[in-house]
Amino acid sequence: MAPRKNFPLRISPELYAALERWAADDLRSVNGQIEFLLTQAVRQAGRSISKPPAEVSTLPPEKDKS
Repeated sequence: MAPRKNFPLRISPELYAALERWAADDLRSVNGQIEFLLTQAVRQAGRSISKPPAEVSTLPPEKDKS
């Protein structure tokens, strides 16, 4: 496993408390929750180095009606 990058993060106590509750609901640490959320945001923005496999459609392809 590649080494992880450490850096300080300054957030409001209110945001930290919300993240702490959310992390507990998802059975993660606050750090793990922040990393999970950031990973999701990076993938959704199309900026991920390693993208998840493309979704496969179960619908047949549309035929060209021209």
